Amino acid sequence: MRLAKRLIFLIAAAIICLSLSSLNKKVCFNGATNNVFYCGNTSKTCKEVKLETPLCFALLLGENVCGESAEYEELNVNEFLDKVNGKIVFCERLLDSVNYYCKADLPYSVNLYGEEINLHICVKQSGIKVGTPIIFGGY
Repeated sequence: MRLAKRLIFLIAAAIICLSLSSLNKKVCFNGATNNVFYCGNTSKTCKEVKLETPLCFALLLGENVCGESAEYEELNVNEFLDKVNGKIVFCERLLDSVNYYCKADLPYSVNLYGEEINLHICVKQSGIKVGTPIIFGGY
């Protein structure tokens, strides 16, 4: 019985230590919905992981995260860019959306057309999706 109590205590201590060590990781996009984390090392091998509680991503996904995205019903793009110290590098206009490819203070990046890009903002009439380094998958 004594051994079982010690074992339970050690396991609980390990879980607490792991939780505390992962607190330095944070979600890039706060106040959003449909947070998706990208795991893998290329867009081809990228797996999308949706979590109900984005802050638990550090515990569940660990070092496998290579990017993330989130959706907003409304977002002032200029204010958002100010918050992430972002600058638009180039813009792409499509029939149903406007896409901004930016440099910002975010942890993930990709090279597009000879530029280091780490923020992608897609503005549609139905809402706004942001991704770092870019939005993988459909949008």
